[in-house]
Amino acid sequence: MSFTLATWNINSVRLREPIVLKLMEEEAPDVLCLQECKSPVEKIPLEGFAALGYTHMVARGQKGYNGVAILSKIPMEEAGSEDFADLGHARHIAGKLENGVTIHNFYVPAGGDVPDREKNEKFGQKLDYLTGMRDWFHKETPQKSVLVGDLNIAPREDDVWDHKKLLKIVSHTPIEVEHLAETQDAGGWVDVTRQDIPDGKLYSWWSYRARDWDAADKGRRLDHVWATGDISAAAHGSRVLRDARGWEKPSDHAPVFATFDL
Repeated sequence: MSFTLATWNINSVRLREPIVLKLMEEEAPDVLCLQECKSPVEKIPLEGFAALGYTHMVARGQKGYNGVAILSKIPMEEAGSEDFADLGHARHIAGKLENGVTIHNFYVPAGGDVPDREKNEKFGQKLDYLTGMRDWFHKETPQKSVLVGDLNIAPREDDVWDHKKLLKIVSHTPIEVEHLAETQDAGGWVDVTRQDIPDGKLYSWWSYRARDWDAADKGRRLDHVWATGDISAAAHGSRVLRDARGWEKPSDHAPVFATFDL
């Protein structure tokens, strides 16, 4: 069974329903994982999605903030959710496809603006959330699984527009990169995107603050697709749909794709 998956921080699924539908119509991934849905589950606009074949959904939501959803053309059942660091946020949902693959969809806390947990509570919450993920994967080693989402960290030097300038900027600080690496190692996760695209600058997020985001190209790779070692070799076709960042009323993130032949 072959399936294509996309992950996208949509920054409000109701506000940006038109571009979710555009992605579904033009790219038609079998599975679409959304983060920052900013909607209670019952208010996610399912009718239009179902009309395009996305008749299966698992989700966690809350009013105005956070929220994660997995929309699928393939039969899928819920496989649980976790509240790491006891934040009470809707930041994780898992779904199991009929082929036995479990998909974990994460929205890791952004961490605020100051990379110091003593001065910035949000930064501490981000680190604690990643530690919770790490400990969970140590305790329950994932198998035949894919992890996607806005992990809010650009780990590699070529995942940001300027490594030296961003070393003290939240999302690229050494302590965040270290925490993410520990989380990845704990689950035996393989970075599928960089397995397919091993070299060169690669971004999935461009700030709204940039007057011309495309020309300035000051991006970061915050959105990730990982797979457990038992299925990572089956992954291919990774890409970032950069054009989506320029669609009407866009998210500041672009969708990231991968295909799995299992």
